[in-house]
Amino acid sequence: MKNNIFIIAFTLLSGIFFAQVAIGKTAVSSPSVSLEFGTANRGIILPWVTSAASVTGAVNGTMIYDLTDKKVKIRYASAWKDLSVNTTGTTVDPLTGVNGELIETTAIENTNAKMAVGTLTSTPGILVLEDSNKAMVLPKVASPHLNIINPAPGMMVYDTANKQLAVFNGRVWSFWRP
Repeated sequence: MKNNIFIIAFTLLSGIFFAQVAIGKTAVSSPSVSLEFGTANRGIILPWVTSAASVTGAVNGTMIYDLTDKKVKIRYASAWKDLSVNTTGTTVDPLTGVNGELIETTAIENTNAKMAVGTLTSTPGILVLEDSNKAMVLPKVASPHLNIINPAPGMMVYDTANKQLAVFNGRVWSFWRP
């Protein structure tokens, strides 16, 4: 019994010190990875916010789905940059379904919600990767516009077939290369 308590305590404490998370797989692929996803045809959904202007204290690298103009945005050079360029200017309202049926009546932000991977600091955000020497590996999907059957607004993946970032704004996929 004493050994079991020691093993449980060691496991919990080692999670604090190494702070690497694998979702949908058993381990991360590199010591430089903070958060990594499995290989299923799924993506990461960004936090929905009322508007980019309502996000206070955002640091460069913060990513959101803006409900006001229904676009995925990243905080870059102290301003918001649109990652879901859509020349038609329209998209599906994430609070209603494809046929217009009401899914949710209100979108309320929980400003106290936060999960950190690494040492918890006062950096604002819902999921904050606090590591200064590790990175997140996005979910990897070959041709997500063909293989993700029902993407959600604000979904983001790495397209392995075309080697680019793919962002879904509710109506169309946008693709970004470095």
